[in-house]
Amino acid sequence: MPISTAYRPDPVFMRLGPEFADPVAPADFPRTILRFRNDRAAADVGLDGLTDAEWLEHFARFSPLPDNQPGPLAMRYHGHQFRSYNPDLGDGRGFLFAQLRETGSPSGKTGRLLDLATKGSGQTPWSRAGDGRLTLKGGVREILAAAMLEALGVPTSRAFSLVETGEDLVRGDEPSPTRSAVLTRLSHSHIRFGTFQRQAFLQRPDNIAALVDHAAETYFPGVADQPDRPKALLEQVVAASARLCARWMAAGFVHGVLNTDNMVVTGESFDYGPWRFLPRNDPNFTAAYFDHSGLYSFGRQPETVFWNLQQLAGCLAQVTDDAGLIGALNGFSDLYRDALRAAMLDRLGLKSRGAEEDVALVQAAFVALASGGESLRWEPFFFDWFGGEASAARALAGPRVALYGQAAFLDFRRQLAAFEPDRPERLESPVFNRSEPEELLIDEVEALWAPIAEADDWSPLEAKLARIEAARVAYALGD
Repeated sequence: MPISTAYRPDPVFMRLGPEFADPVAPADFPRTILRFRNDRAAADVGLDGLTDAEWLEHFARFSPLPDNQPGPLAMRYHGHQFRSYNPDLGDGRGFLFAQLRETGSPSGKTGRLLDLATKGSGQTPWSRAGDGRLTLKGGVREILAAAMLEALGVPTSRAFSLVETGEDLVRGDEPSPTRSAVLTRLSHSHIRFGTFQRQAFLQRPDNIAALVDHAAETYFPGVADQPDRPKALLEQVVAASARLCARWMAAGFVHGVLNTDNMVVTGESFDYGPWRFLPRNDPNFTAAYFDHSGLYSFGRQPETVFWNLQQLAGCLAQVTDDAGLIGALNGFSDLYRDALRAAMLDRLGLKSRGAEEDVALVQAAFVALASGGESLRWEPFFFDWFGGEASAARALAGPRVALYGQAAFLDFRRQLAAFEPDRPERLESPVFNRSEPEELLIDEVEALWAPIAEADDWSPLEAKLARIEAARVAYALGD
């Protein structure tokens, strides 16, 4: 098997024992048609040398990788779903397949532990009468979401593999029967807030303490040396979650189902369901058709993330004093504001001029976005003004020139003029010769799916992913 010498297995989660996961078997699918393999992600973990046949053996049949987990593990967790506690959750159509160390990432985060986990891989003890399957359309949507978020600088899991599996599925929210698939994602962690919630619900402070130790030693080594590990861990999770939420907001992304089982301690976005990108600046915009109250609307995401952090803190209160946990939670607002300022400057391609001037610019940007109303889409604003005044000629020669003469935009431009572009050589990319940016609004997602459903034509999707990748390289966002 041509697994490279860069491959470094490190299956640490299974050491936590049977209170945290159940051994399961993958479904035996009637067909295995490889539809997507992420060779860039595979190179980061030493798996890019696999042939397609070997790839299918591991990511459709789920034969164990060498020296890794001996078999899949369905992880146990609980969670609040739309703020109602559900003790019957857990990996119902997925499992943790393998863990390995990142070895070649251009992010510079070599050595991070990464998970390979699935969606649509069959029934588990936590399937709750579900079939354990994933629709092919759902897999395509997750590929798109992860690719676009990565391009926009959001910490995210990456779609690693998508295999069509040859079954007809019946679903209430899309035309049925519909095609089936199994997705594998590469993510920094699958330790959910709900992983802690399950142990708290069961009144197992010993297991909470073990989970704290595991998370600290695995993901936040500095925490392991702190006298109050639970407090120090929460401080790290609060900071990571604040940064994640700020990046969602700067990207105009609406997760849709911000339940506590959909947030992980490392502050990475994952498991994309009814997500949306904002068409225009609208704090009340919702992604999930069943979110009738707007609980998880765009503008309420910071509030929701903080509420979820409070639930995590409630679990940790079984193993440490409340005072330190409250102090950690109280840091969220400042951390979020600082992270949002940094995220907005990153999206505009600008160097910081200090907190006061940065905040004034960010406020002016949001005012300008709001003033554009129905005429200004979210993503084109950032595309037009990426690099600041260095892009003024391009922006003012583009399709939104009439908008940019309005009072709110003139104030934004006045403040923008004081900022220097960050890495201005990025503007030399051919991406910025276009009049429109890459967007991912729902109409386009449906348009990309249509040729797959109707004629098994994957070329529009492949072309879109290539354009998103070009945008990722051009923007070079995040850290």
